[in-house]
Amino acid sequence: PAVPEKAVRFSFTIMRITVAQGPQEVKVFEEAKPNSELCCKPLCLMLADESDHETLTAILSPLIAEREAMKTSQLKLEMGGIQRTFQFIFRGTGYDEKLVREVEGLEASGSVYICTLCDATRLEASQNLVFHSITRSHSENLQRYEVWRSNPYHESVE
Repeated sequence: PAVPEKAVRFSFTIMRITVAQGPQEVKVFEEAKPNSELCCKPLCLMLADESDHETLTAILSPLIAEREAMKTSQLKLEMGGIQRTFQFIFRGTGYDEKLVREVEGLEASGSVYICTLCDATRLEASQNLVFHSITRSHSENLQRYEVWRSNPYHESVE
C-alpha cells in the first residue's frame, strides 16, 4: 500500500527505575537494549498525513492527556510487604524533521524517512507496518538537528 507523508508512532519504553534512598538514588532496573523492539511498547501506530490535524488530534489527544495526568500522580505498590511510591518521569525523544525544516528553512527537502527515531523509508514501511526499532539515539537526533540548524542547505567547504 502507499504510505502517507508520515508515520506516527506513539510508544513508550521503560528505560530506568530508581529508588530514592536518602540523598542518593539506587538503580533497580535499567533497560539493557533500549533500541530493541521488545522494550518499545507501541500504544498507537498510525499512518496519516501529518497535516490532517483532526485525525491526529482525535487519536493522540486522549493519550497525551493521560500522560499529562500521570506526570502529577503516583503509583503505589506493595513490594515485599513494604508500601512503595513511584512517580513517572517522561523524557522526550527526537525532533520532528518536518518542523525543523519548516522553522529552519529547508523547504521540505523531501526526506525519505518517515520517523525521527528510525531510518525506515516509506518503501520499507509500506512492506512492514508492524515491526520497527529505534535506530537513532537522542544524541544522534541532537547532532542531526544541529546540522539542520547550522547548515540547512548541506553546503560543503569546497
